[in-house]
Amino acid sequence: MFIDVNSIKIDNVSMGQYLVEAKYGYHKLWGKDSGRNLNGDITGTLLGIFPKITLEFKPLTKTELETIVPLLDKPSQIVRYYDANKKTYVEMSTYAGDYEVVNRNIIDDTLKNEGFSCALISRHRRA
Repeated sequence: MFIDVNSIKIDNVSMGQYLVEAKYGYHKLWGKDSGRNLNGDITGTLLGIFPKITLEFKPLTKTELETIVPLLDKPSQIVRYYDANKKTYVEMSTYAGDYEVVNRNIIDDTLKNEGFSCALISRHRRA
């Protein structure tokens, strides 16, 4: 949950000041033995629930982009967030999905980009 400006951090950098929205997904990954049987019932093995946080960034200045983009370009990140299921902060190792930054003008510290989103997907199932 996005409960305050410091409740989402990527590699210990607080994201709250850069965001307009945080979307939390808890995606179930099923084994190869999963599917419907002849009665139409779902059967199979749940391999785990893999959290995914999609961050919607506000329009950012050049300096703000220079802070955010290196974090997203790393092969992995440590993301700290508040987990409502566990009722506490948790950390997870993630990889960042693709993102696109749209510029309609020359960007500097007064002009901004159009804003963008990026998903941070857990490398491991939720414990």
